[in-house]
Amino acid sequence: MSDATPPPATPYQGPAAMSPADEKLWATLIHVGGILFGFLPALIGYLVLKDRGPFIRQHSATALNFQITLLIAYVVGGILSIVLIGLFILLAAWVLAIVFGIMAAIAANKGQPYTYPMSIRFVS
Repeated sequence: MSDATPPPATPYQGPAAMSPADEKLWATLIHVGGILFGFLPALIGYLVLKDRGPFIRQHSATALNFQITLLIAYVVGGILSIVLIGLFILLAAWVLAIVFGIMAAIAANKGQPYTYPMSIRFVS
């Protein structure tokens, strides 16, 4: 038997900050992921990366807010699809998701902030 004591535990230190290039990359991927996969990339990105830098926090929160707003629009459009207006709501939400997602990804890739128009702010 060894009487050696283990080294003292180090206190928890928050996640390390990301480099600006990594923040831009992940912010771009979160916005593009929203076009392809809905709210999941924004939710995962926000939960995992929000403490890694102010740029990624702003972009992931903005993307998550927009994706939740779109989810609400899809639910309302789905319910109203029994009357014709719901189909127009679904089509408009789909087009806006693509157009604004591309605009947000371009802004993130340039290192610029972006705020989605017509988005309800749920998280900050």
